[in-house]
Order: sequence, then C-alpha cells, then structure tokens
Amino acid sequence: MSAVAIKGWCPGALRPMQSGDGLVLRIRPRGGRLEAAQAVGIAELAARYGNGLIDLTSRANLQIRGVSEVGYPALIDGLGALGLLDADSETEAQRNILVTPFWIAGDDTSSLAAELERAFAGASLDLPTKFGFAIDDGTVRVLTGASADIRIERDRNDGLLVRADGVERGRSVTRGEAVPVALAVAEWFVASGGAKGEKRRMATHLASGATLPDFLRGDAEPVARSAEPVPGLYPIGAMVGVAFGQMPHQTLNHLAASAQALRMTPWRMLLVEGMHEMPRGADLVTDADDPALRVIACSGAPRCGEAHADTRMLASALARHIPADARLHVSGCPKGCAHSGSVDITLVATREGFDLIRRGTTRDTPVRRGLTGAELAANPLLLMGGG
Repeated sequence: MSAVAIKGWCPGALRPMQSGDGLVLRIRPRGGRLEAAQAVGIAELAARYGNGLIDLTSRANLQIRGVSEVGYPALIDGLGALGLLDADSETEAQRNILVTPFWIAGDDTSSLAAELERAFAGASLDLPTKFGFAIDDGTVRVLTGASADIRIERDRNDGLLVRADGVERGRSVTRGEAVPVALAVAEWFVASGGAKGEKRRMATHLASGATLPDFLRGDAEPVARSAEPVPGLYPIGAMVGVAFGQMPHQTLNHLAASAQALRMTPWRMLLVEGMHEMPRGADLVTDADDPALRVIACSGAPRCGEAHADTRMLASALARHIPADARLHVSGCPKGCAHSGSVDITLVATREGFDLIRRGTTRDTPVRRGLTGAELAANPLLLMGGG
C-alpha cells in the first residue's frame, strides 16, 4: 500500500486545506442550519472565489473548493459578513456538532446545539479535530451511523441521556445537565489519554481498555434507531440528495431560492425547509431508489493530490450493479476521507490499481489487489465475489 500524507485534521474556514484543485474551506453551519440568505451567499462566494463546486460532507458541513491564495482573504470577509465564522481556528476546530435534521420548533434540539456551541467558544478542551458530538434527541435516532464520539439522545422514558460512542447505554440527565455532562465526558477522554495516539476517537479508546468513571456511566437505554433517511417529502420539507455529495454553486442557489432554510445532514443530503415538491436537477438525487445512493466516492484525482484515480467516474459506472441493500465505497487513497466506517464493498486506489475489500474499511486487508478500473467496469461481478 502506497504511503499517503495523513494530516489528522479536517479543513475549516480559518484553517483551509490545500488540495489538487486549490484550497478547500469547510463551513460549519450553526445548529446544522443555514438561513436561505446564507446559502445564497455561500453560492455566490464559491462562484467568485472558488471553482464553483460545493461539497456536502459526512459531518453535515459544506466545503467550498478551488480557492486561490489570492482570493482567500476576500472569501473569508464574505463568510464573516454572513455570520459563518468562529472567533478563531481553535474554536472552529472543536465545533464539530451533528444535529438531527428532523427537529421541530420548541423541542430541545436547537437549544442544546446553541448551548454546546457557546461552551466551545469559552473553553479549550484540547480535543482531536475529528472528535465530534451528536444531538440525536428525536423519538427515533437517525445519527447512529454517523461519526460522533459523544451523543445526546432520548431515552425510552422520553428523557435525555448522554452516551459515549462505543457503549450501548448512557447516563440519564436532565435538560440542564445534558451539556455539562457531555463536556465532562470529553474532559475525561482527554485526561485519560484518549487524545493521544493514532486513532484518537472515543470508541477506540474504550475498546482499548479505558473505562468511564462511575459518575459518567449509566444504564439508560436509548430509543430505537431508524433506517437512514432517503430522498423524499417529509413534514418539514424536501430531503434532497446530491450525487457524490458535490454540486455546482447554481444548484445551491436554486435550492435556497425556494427554501425557508436548509438543514444539513451527514448523508450528503439537504432537508429543504418549506419545500413541498421534489426539485428537479441533473445533479440532484430525488428518488429513493436512485443507484447513486448506494455508492460513496471521495473527490478523487485530479481534484485531490493524494488520490491515485478518478473515483467518481468508476463509482458512476458501478452504481447500477450494486444491490439495493449494499453499499460501495470508492476511495482515491487509504485515508478514506469520504467514509471512515465499514461497508459491503470498498475499493481503494493505489499506484498498482484498486484494492478490493469486502465488509470492511479502507484500512482492512484486501481480498484482491491491482484491479484496474476498466476490469471492474467490464466485470462488476468481481465486486461481489463472482466473475
């Protein structure tokens, strides 16, 4: 397996990352929601100072791509005018908060997110930049498959609980205790050595033998989880997917023009508030049976300097061959930026071709090595063990 540059951090707006197509800036919408005017502003800035492409990430954020060093200061000024910047890069890096998109006005979700954000603004927790929180406090849980280390959820008695990722049960808390307890779990993680080493994630730390102290543990059982949402109409609005999580700025502008606001999701979809008809667009995924929903692909070459192949071209060719109940991940390198978890089929591009991994991640041992894109496209049965 060829060596790649493992940066160990995600880009931000105040700390952009250099990629094959220029600087990449990540925008973390507060409370997981963009006002329509903010979304329109992002689209305009992406067109003016970037290459016009906008990513939806698995952490429910937006990315502006292709920004030049010359255009970066003006872009930052524009984001600041839209109210989308943090006070400093340290606060920005800590503010990794996933929010269920299905909240309703008056429930606890928005206030919990705002309280957690305020806590980050006033403290330095020294958390790894990939460490995150999830507020998944609906009557069903929808974020269990998304990356998060500390979860605020609803228990089976309609109360709240705080749960460390990697354990099945959590500590029951009142509304006023939820954020302080979540922060206490984060502080314990750092103090107990979880922020050191290669993985630096809660589930890995617990699996390696670390034990939560008694006052942070509990036996409260979360409510049942639900299946991952699909495109379609919901009471709040229209859930709209974007093929491979990337859209031109015109698409974001079009969606924002018909919306009250846009709610972010970790599924490379947007929940468009107030939209009661599914929109049309060549780059939009609006059908729950669309094969594009079965595949995950990173930016790939030439957009990413670490990638060894055009991942999206191959993913597009293979999508219709993937069974409806299976998932394919095509990664341009072993880092697995687009998806860190296990899926049915993973293809990892290397200098020698594609490694094929079944029921694993980009870090697991391949069952086949050195496959070419042409070979896979011509004989997709290889993916499932046939051919």
